[in-house]
Amino acid sequence: MAQFTYKARKRSGETVTGVLEGNDRSAALAQIDRMGLFPVAVEAAKGGVASTPGAAAGKSFSLIALLPPTLREAALRPSKPKLQELATFTQQFSNLLKSGMPLTVALNSMTHLETKGIPSSVSKQLRNDVTEGRSLSDAMAKQPVVFSDMYVNMVRAGEQSGSLQEVLKRLAEHYERFAEVQQKFSSALIYPAFVMLTGLVIVFFFMTYMLPKFLSIFADMKVDLPASTRLLIGISNFFSDPVYLLTMGVVLVAGSIVFLRFRASDLGRHTLDRWKLNAPIVGRVVRLHLFGQFARTLSTLMQNGVSVLTALKITEQVVPNVVLKQAIAQTREAVTDGKTIAQPLARSKVFPQLMIDLIKIGEDTGDVPGALRNVADTYESELNIGLRVMTNLIEPVMIVGIALGVGFLLLSVLQAMFSITSNIGTSMGR
Repeated sequence: MAQFTYKARKRSGETVTGVLEGNDRSAALAQIDRMGLFPVAVEAAKGGVASTPGAAAGKSFSLIALLPPTLREAALRPSKPKLQELATFTQQFSNLLKSGMPLTVALNSMTHLETKGIPSSVSKQLRNDVTEGRSLSDAMAKQPVVFSDMYVNMVRAGEQSGSLQEVLKRLAEHYERFAEVQQKFSSALIYPAFVMLTGLVIVFFFMTYMLPKFLSIFADMKVDLPASTRLLIGISNFFSDPVYLLTMGVVLVAGSIVFLRFRASDLGRHTLDRWKLNAPIVGRVVRLHLFGQFARTLSTLMQNGVSVLTALKITEQVVPNVVLKQAIAQTREAVTDGKTIAQPLARSKVFPQLMIDLIKIGEDTGDVPGALRNVADTYESELNIGLRVMTNLIEPVMIVGIALGVGFLLLSVLQAMFSITSNIGTSMGR
């Protein structure tokens, strides 16, 4: 058994210190919690068998320590976790609370659990803030990079209703659903991207390796080349001329700058997001994804006790499309005036009639979160079908496009070869 010195606080706020024995630091923390104290610091006693985790690491050399304070703070600041990473973290936390662990003990255990994308420093800071008397939601609000407004507000609602473990479970399910949707998007685009990359490699290989060999043959033959071959030679000369390449590079850079500035403007964001909603082939998939995201987020917030106005505000921040953001903001203003959700949503002419009808039914029956959940389930199911349809449409279009490009290259070369052969045969006949 190892000895640990501890510093803790009573419920009255009085600070106490002492020494206790335990197998490890977690066991010591559990003993402190059973004594009805809030641990502030627990360290291995000098000369004790055990050592605190990371003690050796603290003595080791670190390049981060050599950085200026501002850069050191940026290097140690946690990055925004992925949805699946946040879902895993939340599920682990929920499981610890479900097992009966007190909050401070569960947070301390989280510091020892490996969660990809969320460093242990996040859990340590949460534990320290909670032991100092802050609520869990306030502690999470201090780390906005990891915990969004939606996360914090749901945890706050769980604290107020006494159902924190259940709220964390729902949060984990929520983020897992969105991570699954993201994975489906990525999977649907892998094959088309592979086909496009393969086609570009073939064209690049032909233009840079094969075509110059044919061009040297054509140059030795004093014959009139077909128009397609002359066009191909012109394209090859364009890509091989440094002046043309420099000009094209300048045009691409200038065009990129103009596009990025336009996209950063209010008009540009609105125009591009409006186009995404109405784009051929992919527009339907984008709409299904956004409508499902809106319904799922709003349903999750309202189901866990977040007020309608706060839920709409958080959902407005979560949805990435400016057109939908404006529609949600208008809805929130109308709800402030005492109107229902369905009416202002219908007036925006952005959301589909099916969603509005289902929300109206939910308002009539007093179960808006349930209606929104049904909407989200409906659009997520349609999204799966839409992704398959989009992939089935994009793949043949890309294959035909690549086939036409490669066919044009081969046709241009073969026509030139036929022209040369014909001229040679005519010359021999004479």
